[in-house]
Amino acid sequence: MAEPGGAVEVRGAIAVEGAVAKGDPDVLLAQIEQTREDLARTIDSLAERVSPAGNVRMLRTKLAEQAARPEVQLGAAAVGVAVVGLAILRMWARHRRDR
Repeated sequence: MAEPGGAVEVRGAIAVEGAVAKGDPDVLLAQIEQTREDLARTIDSLAERVSPAGNVRMLRTKLAEQAARPEVQLGAAAVGVAVVGLAILRMWARHRRDR
């Protein structure tokens, strides 16, 4: 097997993943094209992962999934009721003190 980044001398054969294989030029061209397509998909996938817009889209999707869960909705409602209750209590206490 060849060293990564090392020099390889091949005559009349094709080096495939460190192994040397003779092959039909049409098959080799098809393999090259498939490799290019695979590489393009990999690059697109990596670009989507590091894209700020992609991250925002992913977070929105996760947030929507979580917000649809009944226990999350119940918890949010409980927090809302507690906030409203504290606001009313504070207004009542101010009103009572100002008398």
